[in-house]
Amino acid sequence: MTARDLPLKKKIALKLHRKYRSNEKRIHQLNYIFWECTLKCNLKCLHCGSDCVKDPAVKDMPREDFLKALDEITPIVDPNKTMIVLTGGEPVLRKDIFEIGKQLYERGFPWGVVSNGMAMNRQMIGKLLQSGIRAITISLDGLEDSHNWLRGNKHSFRNALEAIRILGTTEGVRYDVVTCANRRNIDELPALYELLVRSGLKEWRIFTVFPIGRAKEHDALQLPPAEFKKVFDFIEQVRTEGIIQLNYGCEGYLGNYEGRVRDHLFFCRAGINVASVLVDGSISACPNLRDNFIQGNIYKDQFSDVWQNKYEMYRNRSWTKTGICAHCDSFNYCEGNGMHLRDEKTGKLLFCHLHRLEEAEKQLSTDD
Repeated sequence: MTARDLPLKKKIALKLHRKYRSNEKRIHQLNYIFWECTLKCNLKCLHCGSDCVKDPAVKDMPREDFLKALDEITPIVDPNKTMIVLTGGEPVLRKDIFEIGKQLYERGFPWGVVSNGMAMNRQMIGKLLQSGIRAITISLDGLEDSHNWLRGNKHSFRNALEAIRILGTTEGVRYDVVTCANRRNIDELPALYELLVRSGLKEWRIFTVFPIGRAKEHDALQLPPAEFKKVFDFIEQVRTEGIIQLNYGCEGYLGNYEGRVRDHLFFCRAGINVASVLVDGSISACPNLRDNFIQGNIYKDQFSDVWQNKYEMYRNRSWTKTGICAHCDSFNYCEGNGMHLRDEKTGKLLFCHLHRLEEAEKQLSTDD
């Protein structure tokens, strides 16, 4: 059975899931907010979507400005059920990170950070816990040489792995590891899995690079079709073992792999349950969505008003039924793939997971 061919049971599940998505769009309950709190970074990763640097021209947003926007939206959300995720850049480089955390905690919001792990030592983790942190994501992108190549620092792997080991013995915080699958590390995934098992990890996510930011400049980051399919076969195998809860990222519809490599069926929640505030105050959905995807700015608009009355392009995605999506028989399940996989200026689809899987199947049948 090919990636596009679906058994009857899965077709029924996807049709029911479509109704669920429609209801979620109608309600559009906000429960996940990214704050791009800095563009400063202690690394210069080859795949960085934000193109962060050590000393960016854009200054950090004052925490008072974000907290004011958060207070504006509080009347339409349940703080206890609304996760705030600090991203960047490297969020722990902010000197006021602990005060930010305390302010979020006092307002009742669970919060977390996405970190490269470079500065995530025992002291940092302890202080973050004292500030009320609930979740930490650490990036680990292959074995030592591959990880350090991607991250551009010979100490990056060592520091990130040590952070993972510390978190494995730390109570009171949920943590996971995220890995960027690429041509350098694709054959290392089994060995990386064994390493993470030995480190005590319970939750792991793998994603593939989409062509934005610096990632457009490095061909080694883009998996050819056969290796792309290999990622999903690996994930499925790990999931059957039940030692680590491994999921593929939320970025695209996967055809017959749906229900096999994620805990949920594909659903791009950008602008439906997910919002972001970028470092310049722009209001978007995922932090990767900029330019024409911006819906407002906290310095000019009321955050709650933007959430309630804008985001139409996110909640009605009929406009994505163009190009290769125009006559695709999977469109009702996919709705044009993840929003961040579309060109920020034209809206054109940059990457189709299902198409890449079909290319892999054609190659494999030819080789046979």
